[in-house]
Amino acid sequence: MRPLEDYLVIDFSQFLSGPSASLRLADMGARVIKIERQGVGDICRTLYTSNLIMNGESSVFHAINRNKESFEVDLKNEEDCEMVRELLKKADVMTHNFRPGVMDRLGFDYASVSALNPTIIYGEISGYGNNGEWKNKPGQDLLLQSVTGLTSLSGNADTGPMAMGLSIVDMLAGAHLAQGLLACLYRKAIKNEGALIQVSMMESAYDFQFETITTFMNDGGALPERSLKNNANAYLGAPYGIYKTKNGHLALAMASLPALGDLLKCADLLKYSDLKASFDKRDEIKGILAEHLLTAETSTWLSVLEPADIWCADVLNWQELMEHDGFKVLDMIQEVEMLDGYQYKTTRCPIRIDGELLTSSKGSPKLGQDNQSIIKEFITLNPVDNA
Repeated sequence: MRPLEDYLVIDFSQFLSGPSASLRLADMGARVIKIERQGVGDICRTLYTSNLIMNGESSVFHAINRNKESFEVDLKNEEDCEMVRELLKKADVMTHNFRPGVMDRLGFDYASVSALNPTIIYGEISGYGNNGEWKNKPGQDLLLQSVTGLTSLSGNADTGPMAMGLSIVDMLAGAHLAQGLLACLYRKAIKNEGALIQVSMMESAYDFQFETITTFMNDGGALPERSLKNNANAYLGAPYGIYKTKNGHLALAMASLPALGDLLKCADLLKYSDLKASFDKRDEIKGILAEHLLTAETSTWLSVLEPADIWCADVLNWQELMEHDGFKVLDMIQEVEMLDGYQYKTTRCPIRIDGELLTSSKGSPKLGQDNQSIIKEFITLNPVDNA
């Protein structure tokens, strides 16, 4: 039995942040019912990050909404709203990621929902919090990366601001919401108390940078400076970075420069024996390394560095990674199937519990596919019939 079996989650959220939180709960055994707008559904169904269409909808939707049910309703219709209220009376968790004020207008704000169900765990994600002049701005990942300083950390110093190639703030906010929900579900199990959990993408993005921001605040307010060459961390000194080799690339983390010089047979590195030099002469050292590492293949350098316990790695693309035995042994890929028989491959939950992989063969739902079964189970049956 999975930890969250018999828990019911009613999820109003769309796009990535909220659905990523409910996906994690579903992986742990919770039953997740998506509340979707009539005729449209989760906007993520048509949010295409590539030209790949999977069974008529976006690949993003399929990736993040597997193992869930879909309840299609019109929240401007009182009869539909009443059905949703009946669901909420029986729910353990409710989540949404609408802008501040939207759920108040719809009548599904925390005060209204907790009046229906005092022990419900109510979780919400906003872009910038519920107060202040930014509260109504769109909570979109690239915009949050830009406004929170994240784009000043990646890329070389002369490349200008650079976004990360993932919707990282969405995923972080979803992870933080899931953590808050789990903590309050634990409290509910002990004290039978409900809770309001609030996460903003802005706060999640700042928390993501806790290491670098702490350095900034305690370093006289000096902004981090990315290296001009092979930057991988704005604060760390040489050799930290990714370097081109004769046939690929090599990632190098922290290492003694003289030791690295000996192992690589690069005499020019031997003179940098002072730790301070790895910061003060970072670009100069990285330039020497970059030129030297071009003289041999990645495998040659790894055969020298790895036995000496130097932190290094090959740089793989997804195709190369998935062909590697080190990846295959993890069983990270699962195949799921939709109600209409459409099958697709996706990732599994990365958490193991008691050695068990948290997999599920249930794919993403078609819009409204579960309406009749949900109505029959939760709404049309009276308490006597449900007993």
